[in-house]
Amino acid sequence: MSWADAIPNLVIGLREGLEAGLVVSILLAAFHKTAESGGAHRSTAPIWLGVLGAVTVSGSFAAVLTFSTSVLSSQAQEAVGGVLSVVAVCFVTTMIFWMRSTAAQLSSHLRGEVDRALRIGTGALALTAFLAVGREGLETTLFIWTAVKASGSTAAPLLGAATGLVIAVVLCWLLYRRAIRINLGVFFNRTAVLLIVIAAGVLAYGLGDLQDAGLLPGRRWIAFDLSTHIDSGSWWASIITGVTELTPTMTVLQVTAWLVYLVTVLYLFVRAARAEPVTRAEPRTESEERTSWWERMAGRRPLAVAGTLVVIPVLIAAGVIAVLPGASAGDSTAVTITPTACATGWTAPQSGAQTLSVDNRSGKAGEIDLVDASGRIVSEIETIGPATTADMTAVLTDGSYSIRCYMSGAAPMSSPVMQVTGPAGQAAPTAVTPVTVAELAGPNRAYQTYAAADLATEEKDVAALRSELAAGDLAAARSDWLTAQLDWERVGASYDSFGGDGTAVDGLPDGRAGGVADPGFTGLHRLEYGLFHGQSAPSLVPVAARLATDVTTVARNLTSGDVAGDPTKLPIRAHEILEDAQRDHLSGIDDEGSGAVYAETYADTQVTATVLGELAPLIDQRSPGLVATADAQIATVQAALSATRAGGQWQSQWLVPLAQRQAVDAATGSLLETLSSVPDLLEVPPSH
Repeated sequence: MSWADAIPNLVIGLREGLEAGLVVSILLAAFHKTAESGGAHRSTAPIWLGVLGAVTVSGSFAAVLTFSTSVLSSQAQEAVGGVLSVVAVCFVTTMIFWMRSTAAQLSSHLRGEVDRALRIGTGALALTAFLAVGREGLETTLFIWTAVKASGSTAAPLLGAATGLVIAVVLCWLLYRRAIRINLGVFFNRTAVLLIVIAAGVLAYGLGDLQDAGLLPGRRWIAFDLSTHIDSGSWWASIITGVTELTPTMTVLQVTAWLVYLVTVLYLFVRAARAEPVTRAEPRTESEERTSWWERMAGRRPLAVAGTLVVIPVLIAAGVIAVLPGASAGDSTAVTITPTACATGWTAPQSGAQTLSVDNRSGKAGEIDLVDASGRIVSEIETIGPATTADMTAVLTDGSYSIRCYMSGAAPMSSPVMQVTGPAGQAAPTAVTPVTVAELAGPNRAYQTYAAADLATEEKDVAALRSELAAGDLAAARSDWLTAQLDWERVGASYDSFGGDGTAVDGLPDGRAGGVADPGFTGLHRLEYGLFHGQSAPSLVPVAARLATDVTTVARNLTSGDVAGDPTKLPIRAHEILEDAQRDHLSGIDDEGSGAVYAETYADTQVTATVLGELAPLIDQRSPGLVATADAQIATVQAALSATRAGGQWQSQWLVPLAQRQAVDAATGSLLETLSSVPDLLEVPPSH
C-alpha cells in the first residue's frame, strides 16, 4: 500500500470532517445554552439522530456510486467517473470560498437555527442537524470517491480519509471540551491551498477519463510521457502522484486545465483574502421567522422525522442498487501479483467471458498480459501501479493460456499454463501476436534509408535558399523556402522526435522570451517569418547559414534519433506524423506567414504512406485490411487537400471555402482514427 496516496485523502477527510464536526459542536453548544436559558432539561438525541441521518445519506450515496459504476462498461465508467470528478471539483471549490466568506458568522447563524428549531419542536432540531451536516457529508463523499478513483483501486486513499476523519472527530471533541485551542481561520486558509492543488489534480484526472470515454477530444495529443524515464513505484514519484494526483503521462487538455484551474483559483482565493470585508450578522426578518408546513410537521412528530432521516436514505440506496443490472455474466477471479509470483489465485479458468481482478502487491509498477499458447496477447493491463487493483477482461475458448507479469526493475514472471476446455466450434478470442524488435528492425532500416535520402535533398534545398538570399532575390527565396519546408515534412519528424536538433530546424517562437525576435528562434519557421513579414534578404542570410548547419547535424545523427534510431518508435510515428500535422498545421499554430499549412499537411500524408508501407507486412499479419483502409483514406485526404489549390497554387487556409476546410478536417480525422490502432498492434512487450 502506497502511503503517499493516503496524504491528499487524509487532508480531505481532516478538513471536511473538521467542518462537519464544528457544525455539530456549535449545534450542541447552542442547544445547551438555549435549553439552560429556558430552564428545562432537554435531550441532545435529536441532534445526534440528525447527524446519523446525514451520515446515512452520505454512506448511501457512496454505495450507489460504487455499485452503479461497477456494472457499467469500462467506457461508461470512465464517462461517469469523469463527470463526477468535474462535479466534485466544482463543489469543493465552492465550499472553499463559502467557508472563507461565512466562517465568521457560522456560529451565530447556527445558534439562531437551534433557537428557532427549539421553538418549533425537537423534530425540527433533528432536521436542522441533518441539513447542516448533510451538505458537508455529501461534498466529502463525492470528493473522496473521486480522489480514490483518481488514485486507483487501493486501500491507501480510504485509509487516509478515515484517518483524517478520526483526527477531525478527536479535535472537535477537544475543542468542544475546550481542552485545546486552534486558530481555525489559519487552519482553513492553509488547508484550502493544499485542497486547491488536490482538486486541480482530480480535475485533470476527470478530464482524462472523459477523453478516454470519447466525450472530449485530444486523447492522443500527449503533452508529455515520462513513463519510460521514471519509475512510478519509486518513493518520490509516489509522493508527487499521491499528493497532486498527476500522472507520468498527461494530455495537453489535462495539463492546460490543471494550470488554468490552479492559477485562477489560487489567485481568486488570495485576492478574496485581501479584500474580505468585516461583516456582522443581520437580524432575522419577519418573513425569515415564519415556519413552513414541513417544519411545523417536524416539530409535532420528532420520532417520525428522526426515523425517516435515518431509514429512508438506506431504503432508497438499497432499491437503486437492487434494480441495477447485474455484473457481466462472465466469471470474476481475483489474482495477486507478488514480488516472487505472477497471478497467484488463477486456477481452473472456465471458457467464455472472463474478468480477472488483478491485485498488484509486488511494490512495483508494471504490465500484465494474458497470452494464449502461441504467445499472442488476448488481453492486457498496460500499466498497473503498486498497491493497485485493476480488471482485465477477455473471452477464452478451448486452448492454453497464461498470465505474464513485467514489473519495473524485476525479471519477467509467468503464471502456470492453464488449460481451458470449451464447446466445439466456439470462435477463438481476439488476440494480437506480439511484435519483436528484430521484426521492426527491417522496416526501420528502410525508413533510415528513406530519411537519409530526403535529408540529402533537404541540404540541397537549403543551399539554394541561401544562394537566393545572398543574391537578394526574395521572390525566389520564398519559393525555395516552401520546397525546403515540404522536404523537411517528408522526413517524418513529429513531436520533437529529433530532440534539440529537430527543434533547431523546425522550432517555433512559442515560449521564448523574445518571441519571433528571440535569438533562440531559428530554422525554417524563422526564415518563413522573415520572408513573409518584409525582412531584408541580408538579414536572413545568417539564419539560412545556421539552418544549413542544423540540417547537416540532423542527417549525421539520424540513426541515433528517437525516430530512426529506435525501431520501437516507428509504429508510433505511423500515427503521430499526421496527428502532429492536425495539431500544428491544420490549426494554424505553426503558420508564420506563408499560409502553406495544406501543402505541409499533404507532405505529411506522403511520409505517412511511406512509413505505413514499410510496416504493412507486420500490420497485415495482425489486422488484415487495415493498411488497405488507411491507404484509401490517405488518398481521400490528399484529394481533399488538392481541392484547396487554386490556379495550381496552394492557398492559405483562410482563403479556402469553409466546406473545403471541413472536408479536409473530416478526412484527416477518419484517417487518424484508423491509424491510432497501429501503435497498439505493433507494441513490443517488455520481455522483447
